[in-house]
Formats: sequence, structure tokens, C-alpha cells
Amino acid sequence: MERETDFSKYENMLYLKRPVSRNHPPMDLKDRAAQFSPFAALTGYGDAVKETERQTEQRRELDEYEKAALDEQLRELEAQLQNLENGKNQAAPRVTVTCFIPDEYKAGGAYRTFTAAVKKIDHDRRGIILQNGTQEGECVLLDDILKLDIHMDFDSRI
Repeated sequence: MERETDFSKYENMLYLKRPVSRNHPPMDLKDRAAQFSPFAALTGYGDAVKETERQTEQRRELDEYEKAALDEQLRELEAQLQNLENGKNQAAPRVTVTCFIPDEYKAGGAYRTFTAAVKKIDHDRRGIILQNGTQEGECVLLDDILKLDIHMDFDSRI
């Protein structure tokens, strides 16, 4: 038995405007849409899943040739800093550093590359103290450096 739908009895309602309350202002569309958004039964679960999915890199060990090249660049950088102290250079040398930054929450970390002016080489902490480009006075540990490029774009009076 098929049932026929007769819309003729509702025809008087088809073209009516939406009723407006005299007592309550209309709800914002954003608030109205929020009523129908999915409910998060487990607060923080989505963040935990995203953290688990996030990938980290392992620290790469330099071979002997790479270590020798890095030592040579550090000696050159130290000579440039010495020239700055002696008044032969007008500006601090700038370097581009690729270094390993350990992850706060997981094993491993990430390699980041940035350019900054060098303030000094700290032999006690075995790191390079930077003037800008990252946090002022940040120390990049020598063991974390993968690659170091010295920029010779500063004014030199040699």
C-alpha cells in the first residue's frame, strides 16, 4: 500500500517568514552552528594523536672529514672574532648554522638552519654565542652543529 503525500494542506505554511520572538534576540549564526558541531567526548585526545603522528629526526654523527672541515671553519670564525676585538673588522661575522635542536617531548629532534651574527665562541660551554637571528645570547653547542658557513659580507679593514 503506497502512501501519497499531499502537500496541499501545508501550502499555507510554505511561504511564511520565520517567526521572530519579541522576548529573545535572534541567535548568531556562529552560535547556532556550534549547537550542531561534533561533541569531543575525550578532551585532548586529538592533540595526543597529533603528537604521536609528529615525526622527529635522529641526531646525525659527523664523519672525520666533516669534523675536520667544521674545525677549520671554527678556527676561521675565531680569527674573525679576534680581528673584531683588535679593531680590524667593523662588524661581527655572520654565519649560517644548521644545527640539531632536541625535541622537548619525544626522542630525537629536528635540524634547523638560521643566519645570525656571532658574539663569541664560548670554550667553557663548547658553543657559539649568537647576537641575533635567534634568541639574543643563545648558545649553539658545537656538538649540535651539522654545518657552518661564514659570510664574508662584513666590512674588513685588513
